[in-house]
Amino acid sequence: MAVEKLQYFVNGQFKDSKTDVWYDLHNPSTGEVIAETPCCTAEEVESAIASAKAAFPAWSNTPVMKRVQVLYKFRELLVEHMDELSELCALEHGKVLSEAKGDILKVKEPVEHALSAPSLTMGDAMRDTSNGYDTTLYYEPVGVFAGVVPFNFPGMIPMGWMVPICIAAGNTIVLKLASMTPMTAMRLMELLEEAGLPKGVVNLVTCSRVEADLFLTHPDVKGVTFVGSTSVGLHVYATAAAHGKRVQCLCEAKNHALVLEDAALERSARGIINSSFGCAGERCMALPVVVAQESIADKLVALIKEYAQELKLGPAYDKESTLGPVVTEAHRQSILKWIEKG
Repeated sequence: MAVEKLQYFVNGQFKDSKTDVWYDLHNPSTGEVIAETPCCTAEEVESAIASAKAAFPAWSNTPVMKRVQVLYKFRELLVEHMDELSELCALEHGKVLSEAKGDILKVKEPVEHALSAPSLTMGDAMRDTSNGYDTTLYYEPVGVFAGVVPFNFPGMIPMGWMVPICIAAGNTIVLKLASMTPMTAMRLMELLEEAGLPKGVVNLVTCSRVEADLFLTHPDVKGVTFVGSTSVGLHVYATAAAHGKRVQCLCEAKNHALVLEDAALERSARGIINSSFGCAGERCMALPVVVAQESIADKLVALIKEYAQELKLGPAYDKESTLGPVVTEAHRQSILKWIEKG
């Protein structure tokens, strides 16, 4: 069977890329290639920025009450398509179905927050702050933003953390989706368009770091939001800030746990299992290190072993699975390395 070639989304249309470089998109549960993702050309990335710039004047001048009406409809469509979106997220990422549904629910929550934009964007005023002077504060849209997205939360981060507040505030945005997991955000984009979003307000591309660097230097991009590894985040922040852009970088958040003898051990062990193995081991709250007080260490380890053995391994989109596949070969090698070290 021919493998589907995915498109990029600019100015309200999905378009075929003219690139010669394509990335295989795997189903982690089977290893099969389910699609190919384009490495969009520099010209295609620039066309997405141009589309967002062209859409900004009309969108920013749209009353905030009308802007959030689009998000009200989008929320309804999210609820209506929850199962479909959850299955798609599990298919392309490898997190089990219950966790994939959580990913999509974390799209819905920021959308609901953004619905408060008429209140959140209200200004302030004070008379006679000094003799003969009054002060007035307004919040105004800024322009085009770029969002650089990691692969581990295909719905939540691009279409939850980045898009709703950005567009509710009257800005426009270009998302650089993760090439490994772009399908969930693309489907969400279709629903956002169905909700009535005007052309060009949100645009989607997939590309390499070379093309993505355009976001950090392009004069028409006013701000950059990034979620991902610390090494890339340092590059994004330094480069974009040096070019006068507003920058928000949320980098990898690995955590350590300290378990003391007065802890609720059963609950602690359950939490450790969830933090260590949830979302195919790719969650933001991943837990690579646990330190236990010696007096309860053996009991804690025994509980962790017991609860780990309860996990049901299987395909991510199987409702019975509580632990899905290893996502990539690189991750498998990393796991083996740590097992051997242990």
